[in-house]
Amino acid sequence: MVFLEHNKLFQERGWQVVPFSMMHENNISSEWSKYFVDEIELGKKTSAFKRMLQAGKIVYSFEARRKITQLVKKVRPSVCHVHNIYHHISPSILSVMKAEEIPLFMTLHDLKLACPAYKMLSNNVLCEKCKNGKIYNLVANRCMKTSVTLSSLIFVETLVHRALGVYKNNVDCFVVPSRFYLEKFVEWGWDRSRFQYLPNFVKTESYEADFTAGEYYVYFGRLSEEKGLPTLINAAKEANIQLVIVGAGPEEQRLKKLATGIGAQVVFSGYQTGDNLKRIIQKAKAVVIPSEWYENAPISLLEAYALGKPVIGANIGGIPELVKENETGFIFSAGSTTELTSAMARLESLSASDIAQMGRTARKWVESEFGSVNYIERMTELYSRYQ
Repeated sequence: MVFLEHNKLFQERGWQVVPFSMMHENNISSEWSKYFVDEIELGKKTSAFKRMLQAGKIVYSFEARRKITQLVKKVRPSVCHVHNIYHHISPSILSVMKAEEIPLFMTLHDLKLACPAYKMLSNNVLCEKCKNGKIYNLVANRCMKTSVTLSSLIFVETLVHRALGVYKNNVDCFVVPSRFYLEKFVEWGWDRSRFQYLPNFVKTESYEADFTAGEYYVYFGRLSEEKGLPTLINAAKEANIQLVIVGAGPEEQRLKKLATGIGAQVVFSGYQTGDNLKRIIQKAKAVVIPSEWYENAPISLLEAYALGKPVIGANIGGIPELVKENETGFIFSAGSTTELTSAMARLESLSASDIAQMGRTARKWVESEFGSVNYIERMTELYSRYQ
């Protein structure tokens, strides 16, 4: 999402943006697709030989390196900015930029460079056991989908990448959307000077704010274990409020069973996008982000503000940086049903005009600090430092 919106912004500014990605039937049409790497679909059943080849590509893709070399020689880019290249492309492409003296930037959307399992979660519990190079814990705790095989593959991948220094030796600047992530990487031994805090953005002009306090609360996003949705559903029951959950994911059936079992007023609206999603949020009283892992800088939170809604957010990861207590919403301790129930009760005690004022403050803040103009100006200035 950020990758695509980033590209659009620079194209609108008159830059030539040349994408490099993996081939997929859902890709946006591109004149550069002939340079894309072949699809790797890890969820598909395939032969043992093909799985072995895919495992090799995940660790280090010579195909990606060859194709990016051809593309670079064709277009001679002034900068290269990479996002989630793990597995499907691999960091084999990074040294090509270094050899060609092309400034290389990498936005870190997760904690992969510190935690091989991305999220600093083990069996859905916060975990930092791999700190100080103790990455054998990845296999010992089966951190990747509870699989010894998959965890072992990622263990090998991490060993190779660290031995080669593919990130440390080739990336000029790591862009982090939250201050929390910057500090976490430094805590894990990275040099602070290698990082630049640059927050995410939303195109606020594409969002029509509705400051009217609606009747229900809304969560929108992936329905997965780390998102704290059981805590939210239990709190909704305790607070006796209406809740709308928008999204899909592996926990959907379990969450529906929980809501039915305790008699919570929860409506599951399924996966929604575009205007349908915006309408659901516009009619809400507030948006809740109950995550129980180190969230980076949720764009969903910025979207809520752009639509004029206050946010009740968990005090974890980068979320607290984006919620001004009593001004744009409330903060509660991650995983605490009691505190989330209390935060909802606080919002319920406010008048409709007070809630509307929270929404206006949120909208003003996102316009002034997290709009697309801010983002492109900050990013352009960052690029210029390395040219």
